Amino acid sequence: MSTDSKDDAVFRALANGLRRQILDALKAAPQTTGMLCEQFSQLDRCTVMQHLKVLEDANLILVQRQGRERWNYLNALPIQAIHDRWISQYADHAMSVLTALHRGLESPPK
Repeated sequence: MSTDSKDDAVFRALANGLRRQILDALKAAPQTTGMLCEQFSQLDRCTVMQHLKVLEDANLILVQRQGRERWNYLNALPIQAIHDRWISQYADHAMSVLTALHRGLESPPK
């Protein structure tokens, strides 16, 4: 899978608020699918599983089976890659523009 395809999968997964809530839940600690279903009880198990599948396909969660239980772990590496590729570069550019603007406002007109 190309880097662009991986980024697209991450962006697609993060575009849904419920999936972001699931990632927030996993940030605190790994959870079984059953635990997540209890936490998101307004949804049926099948819907939670579909969201977990999208997160797993985007490599945002890692799954480990222990007997009958399926443990879900947050994998923050794809988010870090998105940050490094997209956010930090644009933030650096924005800061340089703001710094130049600030300097321009501070220097007296000639």
